Amino acid sequence: MSKPVKTEAELIAMAQAELKVHVDGPDGIVISVLRDGDSWEFRASADEDTIAKPGYPESVAMLVQIGDHLSKQYDVKG
Repeated sequence: MSKPVKTEAELIAMAQAELKVHVDGPDGIVISVLRDGDSWEFRASADEDTIAKPGYPESVAMLVQIGDHLSKQYDVKG
């Protein structure tokens, strides 16, 4: 059974919405989709000031969990 397909922008928007619900992290985290064959995961990046803010490590850890959850539900388009 195939999974529904979402664009990278849709998946990133879903991740951003879930992050806001679960973690009080800093603004300025850039989320990207890293593809590996048929699978994918999220990657977070930020400038040094954002990385130094409270909540950044928790945000990245939560993003990994969100990506794991969403990658089991959705394929990425293209």
